[in-house]
Amino acid sequence: MNTLSKDTHDLAMAVVERFKDLHAGEPATWESLANAVPTQIAGTVFEAMWCGARLLGFVPQDADCIAHAWQAQTERTGNFDATCWPCEAQDFSLPSASGNHAFAPCPLSLGVYAVLPDAQWVARMVDLGVPTVQLRFKSDDAKAIQQEVLAAVKAVEGSSSHLFINDHWQCAIDAGAYGVHLGQEDMEIASLDTIRSAGLRLGLSSHGYAEMIKACAFQPSYLALGAVFPTTLKRMATAPQGLGRLAMYARLMRGRSLVAIGGIDLERLPAVMTTGVGSVAFVRAITAAKDVPQAVEELQTCLSSHLQNADSNKITNHGAL
Repeated sequence: MNTLSKDTHDLAMAVVERFKDLHAGEPATWESLANAVPTQIAGTVFEAMWCGARLLGFVPQDADCIAHAWQAQTERTGNFDATCWPCEAQDFSLPSASGNHAFAPCPLSLGVYAVLPDAQWVARMVDLGVPTVQLRFKSDDAKAIQQEVLAAVKAVEGSSSHLFINDHWQCAIDAGAYGVHLGQEDMEIASLDTIRSAGLRLGLSSHGYAEMIKACAFQPSYLALGAVFPTTLKRMATAPQGLGRLAMYARLMRGRSLVAIGGIDLERLPAVMTTGVGSVAFVRAITAAKDVPQAVEELQTCLSSHLQNADSNKITNHGAL
């Protein structure tokens, strides 16, 4: 049985204590880590940061990303700092958000992003001035899917609302939608080159470091980060990420269009916006609201207020330099 050194243990525990707000899910036990730590990179820094991440509840593939990034940060700066969580794109080997193969850009702030079950809901949101809408229509009937996508595209015609189609990328291209949203599994089978060539925007889901890095390799128009809070809408393979992790993800992905998603409502919205994301997706906060127009207005007002305050702070800070 392998053993880990006292230095590894002490550094890992220091990271756990310093970044306890990143804890989520089921943490590994110290006893289980000795035979689990990857051996690609030898040394105390990699081992300790991998163990620390696992003790904070990060899944193994995310712990691997964190440990590699911390090792890269240490080599780049010439100094190991257990209080400095890696948040630089170069340490995670992230590509530029724009480039020859990047998808068409979309606004850094997509505003209130309503995820909706059918075209009728899309039409309601357009009438209420929601800036970004997604049709998440679930059906095995190809004709019904085509009709629903066409109806949703028609609903946004002449408006300022941007329409993304979940999953049904070929129908989205044929109907002339603004963009497509795909999950991690879907982006493996969809023809991304076809979507890109058609000029559609692409949004990709992610649930942690490994999936963010994988998604960024495709240079999407925006990246969805979640699930932030528990959600009953779908069974999630990973635990809710929480606000601490969301803030770290937003720091790493700064300069990209980011959408927070998962269990977010009006009460939680202000805290979500302080993490640095530019947009927030809502499902039940809108579709299950007793008074839908009022719910939309409150969400729009709250989100806009926080974005304006963030812009004011940027101007103030810039002027102080």
